[in-house]
Amino acid sequence: MSVAVRGLTRRFGPTAALRDIALETRPGEFVALLGPSGSGKTTLLRILAGLDFADSGTVEIEGQDMSAVPARARRLGFVFQNYALFRHMSVFENVAFGLRVRPRAARPGEAEIGRRVRALLERMQIGALERRMPEQISGGQRQRVALARALAIEPRLLLLDEPFGALDAEVRKGLRRWLRDLHTEMGLTSLFVTHDQEEALELADRVAVMEAGRLVQIDTPERLVEAPATAFVAGFLGHAARLPGRLAEGALHFGGVPLPPLPRAALRAAPAQDGPVLAFIRAHEWAVAPAPEGEANATLRSQRPAGGHAHVELDLAGHVIEAEAPLGLLRVGQPCRLVPQTARAFAA
Repeated sequence: MSVAVRGLTRRFGPTAALRDIALETRPGEFVALLGPSGSGKTTLLRILAGLDFADSGTVEIEGQDMSAVPARARRLGFVFQNYALFRHMSVFENVAFGLRVRPRAARPGEAEIGRRVRALLERMQIGALERRMPEQISGGQRQRVALARALAIEPRLLLLDEPFGALDAEVRKGLRRWLRDLHTEMGLTSLFVTHDQEEALELADRVAVMEAGRLVQIDTPERLVEAPATAFVAGFLGHAARLPGRLAEGALHFGGVPLPPLPRAALRAAPAQDGPVLAFIRAHEWAVAPAPEGEANATLRSQRPAGGHAHVELDLAGHVIEAEAPLGLLRVGQPCRLVPQTARAFAA
């Protein structure tokens, strides 16, 4: 199942929710739409589903133009953040609903509906809940019911709009691993909306990063982290320190903080021309060590164990810097020497 979006624009009064979106997915791919609230993720998903309409541009699914195809005829599964289960129906009837409302010629018989629904409930690991009502099951179980209902119609494409947003952290982690396994097992093509970067980077084959209605970069999780295309992507992913500076004389000079210059050759990314920049440095890209007062440029604010190292926070002339250090090397309040090893710089 392939999806091709070309030149998609959607306005709500004077506000552009989507601006000239171009996106293509490959059959069997899991694509995450990632961005802050208001970036256009859900609007794009609703247009794909036929629940909203673009002002310009086209949507093609398997090469077919969807502009004249109503939502009910698109054979898409849609899973909402709030589950959208029918409260007066049992788990079984919620999952069976999409099959029962098909036109008579395409509607399976009762025995076939029962077989399909029970098979799906078993696959979702909630077979014992078929007679329960939605208010009698947990949030994680409701999400599995919503997913079973979306899959009952054997969709060509699965769309998920922040489906784990209402769940606690531990339930989220278990469900997203399970969803990724289910996606692979069933050979689905899936588009998944989230504002949680950890969720997107863990689940997706590719991540499409959106900002203010624009798609600013789509790439593998590894490439997004290592080679962000814009300052927004660099700042949005990876919890990087963001510092002003200037490229000049073959080096990055930091403004307003007591850091040594970084040679241009040490930078992972930088504009070709000299001038003011924003520099992004991730926690593992700092070297930090205790130092006497005369050589120190930072002070340790806090630390906590993180795997085989300590995750530390330092005060650098009023900037809070996250870095990594060997366990037991530093103590809170200690003067330190903080030196960047590399950075990604973008024109300011």
